[in-house]
Amino acid sequence: MMNKRNIGIFILALILFNITNAQSNLLNAKKPSDIGKKTAEQLAVDNDKPLEYGYIDDRDILWSKVVWEYIDLNERINLPLYYPVDTTNVSVNRRSLFDTLLRGIKNNEITEVYDDSYFTSKMTKAEINSKLFRIDTTAAGFDELNAGNTNIDEYIDKINLTSQDIEGFKIKGLWYFDKRQGELKYRLLALAPVAPDVQVMGREDMDITEQLPLFWVWFPDAREVLHKMKVFNQKNSAYPISFDHILNARRFNSIIYREENIYGDRDVAEYVKGNALFQVLESNKIKEEIRNKELDMWNY
Repeated sequence: MMNKRNIGIFILALILFNITNAQSNLLNAKKPSDIGKKTAEQLAVDNDKPLEYGYIDDRDILWSKVVWEYIDLNERINLPLYYPVDTTNVSVNRRSLFDTLLRGIKNNEITEVYDDSYFTSKMTKAEINSKLFRIDTTAAGFDELNAGNTNIDEYIDKINLTSQDIEGFKIKGLWYFDKRQGELKYRLLALAPVAPDVQVMGREDMDITEQLPLFWVWFPDAREVLHKMKVFNQKNSAYPISFDHILNARRFNSIIYREENIYGDRDVAEYVKGNALFQVLESNKIKEEIRNKELDMWNY
């Protein structure tokens, strides 16, 4: 009885410790620059790391299916992944999911970046940057060049792709049935920000609305970065949530647009053509088949 009581007290103390330190040193700061800085004692006992995945042997996987999903950032439940888009009036510890990924790539904290969801070709920083901005020279600039003037900086426009332009995220994950624990589980494998092609974005002479994945990030490699960046918690600002927690807990709404299949992993839109409603119904059908798999495992 005493052991259970001690365990309960320990868990409660741990929760209170995490909540108290969510906005570290906010009430004890002597100056604004002290906000968020932890003491040496706090750093010594701090174990704020993403929860490690347990080892899963291939023989423990009774059934599995790889699916691709699309997270629409226009949906209200997905807004924590989109905001803030204007970072001038918020702290450096608050960024959108896209900005967090981009910062991790630029700081070499995220290195496993690929050009597709099958991880066939690794992307360099130069290749990533080429998808984030373009440089246009105006007609007056070409006239200056023809006249022999090489200083045409004022005639050059640089169009940048920002977090405000991100329409959604594509994710790739694995649903599997763990026969040791007897339950259906999900493991996120990769994610990709989706945005208009920067090479045609804003051009009046071209009406292209296709959204393209900019790059695919191998999720396990990005977990450390995504755990450090906290998301604003509307219900309790003293206890923020990390991007790593949101994605692992599937606290978002998505629609399946592809599953692995015999037809070369074709998209739903490739075999349900021209009818958005039927495509949604097909996506929901795939989702229900996965959900029912756990129930089917227990029916003899």
